[in-house]
Amino acid sequence: MTSHRMKKIAWLAAGALAGGALTLSVQAFAGKEPTTLPLNELRTFAEVFGRIKQDYVDPVDDKKLITEAIKGMLSGLDPHSDYMDADAFKELREGTQGEFGGLGIEIGAEDGLVKVVSPIEDTPAQKAGIKSGDLIIKIDDTPVRGLSLNDAVKRMRGKPGSKVTLTIARKSETKPLVFAITRAIIKTKSVKSKLLEPGYGYVRITQFQEHTTENLAEAIASMTKQNKQPLKGLVLDLRDDPGGLLTSAVGVSAAFLPKDALVVYTEGRTADAKMKLTASAQNYGRPGMPDPLSVLPQETHKVPLVVLVNGGSASASEIVAGALQDHKRAVLVGTQTFGKGSVQSILPLGSAGGIKLTTARYFTPSGRSIQAKGIVPDVVVEDATVTAADQALRVREADLENHLANPNGDEVPSKAAKPTKPATPPVIKQEAPKPQDDKNASPENPREPNPKQDYQLSQGLNILKVQQILIKQGN
Repeated sequence: MTSHRMKKIAWLAAGALAGGALTLSVQAFAGKEPTTLPLNELRTFAEVFGRIKQDYVDPVDDKKLITEAIKGMLSGLDPHSDYMDADAFKELREGTQGEFGGLGIEIGAEDGLVKVVSPIEDTPAQKAGIKSGDLIIKIDDTPVRGLSLNDAVKRMRGKPGSKVTLTIARKSETKPLVFAITRAIIKTKSVKSKLLEPGYGYVRITQFQEHTTENLAEAIASMTKQNKQPLKGLVLDLRDDPGGLLTSAVGVSAAFLPKDALVVYTEGRTADAKMKLTASAQNYGRPGMPDPLSVLPQETHKVPLVVLVNGGSASASEIVAGALQDHKRAVLVGTQTFGKGSVQSILPLGSAGGIKLTTARYFTPSGRSIQAKGIVPDVVVEDATVTAADQALRVREADLENHLANPNGDEVPSKAAKPTKPATPPVIKQEAPKPQDDKNASPENPREPNPKQDYQLSQGLNILKVQQILIKQGN
């Protein structure tokens, strides 16, 4: 893959991040065929523009009118296309390194409202008590209804140390909740790892960032060294991972798949939007840099693998889960994923900023579209800490207004209470008991890997141990 083509690999994520890590895909308009403008509709636009300028109760700046028209044109397409002014475009560039200013909330749009998909770990939002499914009513004194995602993000960002007040509606509460949160420089830890017990490792990916692939390789190498021998099994935790760089999703998949195995392919209207990405360094490495998986222990390609997913696993997370499931490389455990199967390209507009435009749908190696459906795990295990009310608040792609249709006609109904089950492979429903008390559990970090507190993790670990027994019996 050439460097020019690498620039066209788009960022995938469940929604906009409030001070979040976004990454760029650059596509130029040069060489594209000219588009014929609809003159009658443009006359109507000009007439409305003139009426506003002449008759609106207050004078309106031309730039504001044009900017709002552009925003409306994009936001009306789907939940993920949007316009970014110069400041927002600059902030997006700064987010590619996994360090940014803000609160640390991943948000999505629905019916003119802003919902929290998930708070990012170890950030002011998570520590303040913001939860997945919360509805943001006001940012300081500004009502959120009608704001675009970019506008909401812009208002929640600010100078580190400054405060912002969020008014939240939560279904389990009768009155709105008010959170005064201090902004901070958010340094997200893309990869976290731990040796759960001798022979069994755990890796959690919080977001797919620029250095995620190499950080994953280093984490597995470190655990292998700590274990003093190859791992017997590995848990890859993608729960509540909203996505990120497509290249990193390919790299993470390549860590476990045979060389040149198909990871994902995309289909769109233009030649640029049609890609087949395989487990090859040219598809996930940075130009001029060594293969980020070069430090990965060779045994990793064959180590028994369990992948944890849930309704917050979106986009790049779903690419990894789908590829590993299609190649029968891992057992997926958890609940149905978010269902974002579209590709967004970031198109610069010079000094005017840029647009985030949906340009393609992606498909798993077997040809499945995840759009508005998601990935159904091989073993369905409910989170024991999630109540029925929490499940009702969970936002998925199929719930978002103007979401793209699934091209295979395989879309789940909006607000589905339970994950649907495909005919194959069979899905086993597990009933989750209440988590056990553990003095080592951290209330501020509920994702600290602890099988005694985390029923989904404990079931994943049990599956690995059963696989190890079967391997020994086979020998």
